[in-house]
Amino acid sequence: MNEYQKRLEERRNVASLIRFVLIGELCVREAIKQFPPDTEDESIEAAYHALIHYEADEDLRRKDNIYKEQQDDYVEMIANTLERGENLPQNIIANYKKYYKSANIPHSKTRLGFWKSFLRYLNI
Repeated sequence: MNEYQKRLEERRNVASLIRFVLIGELCVREAIKQFPPDTEDESIEAAYHALIHYEADEDLRRKDNIYKEQQDDYVEMIANTLERGENLPQNIIANYKKYYKSANIPHSKTRLGFWKSFLRYLNI
């Protein structure tokens, strides 16, 4: 499988996970655990942060239906873009990069993945 096909498959997988979260079939934590490990795809990292914010805003979403609807539409737009294999708009990626160096996506269960997780734990 070439790099393009791998990236397309990963993006479609993440789009599916996002949709499962939106319909209540998966909680955000379980979806994130299924993200592609060790990805360096900025669009997938932005989707990760969008899901984290989606979950963090749960109380606000319950109180404000307009906010809930807008956030659902935003996350659905991310899923649709990833499903088509396209990059997320640069402004979305840049917006998350202002606050986060990288996404805390789980690493693979290999020896290298262990060391990456360990170094991230040490904040190196």
